[in-house]
Amino acid sequence: MKRKPWWQDRWITGLAAGALVLAGMSFALWTLDNTMLPKSQLTTLAGKSTDLATVAAGKPMVVNLWATWCPPCRLELPYLAAAQRQEPEINFVFADQGEDAVTVARYLDAAHLELANVLLDINLRLGREIGVTVLPVTLFYDAGGRMVDTHLGALSPSLLAEKLNKLRPAGKP
Repeated sequence: MKRKPWWQDRWITGLAAGALVLAGMSFALWTLDNTMLPKSQLTTLAGKSTDLATVAAGKPMVVNLWATWCPPCRLELPYLAAAQRQEPEINFVFADQGEDAVTVARYLDAAHLELANVLLDINLRLGREIGVTVLPVTLFYDAGGRMVDTHLGALSPSLLAEKLNKLRPAGKP
């Protein structure tokens, strides 16, 4: 029996493909460092057009790109909701990717999540503008609108707290 070449083994191919995907995502997020707020137009659940700069209002901001069908997004939303209630000096934005207002509102109601600043990115412009296609992604901006951190994947409460420390005014725990 003839043995296959090493590069034809499925596990090596899968490992290599996974490494390339992670490297690409890491590079995409790395290139986001020190960028300013995206200018994409988003829509509120009430149908009003807005953008992130308007929502920021000169405060630090956390922007979470998510969708109702995304299990890691569903996992982290309660942590982000709690942080939104506990951190009034930081604006939190929940930019749903590709879904309509009815779908998002039904999900939030069924999940008993009360979130301020839920925006719709129905045409996925925000994700394209920042260069990511996976969910969830969380972006952290200072009061000047400069990105100070990013996170790809679900945030744990401790990791979220660590990242929020970078946004708080000096001297505030």
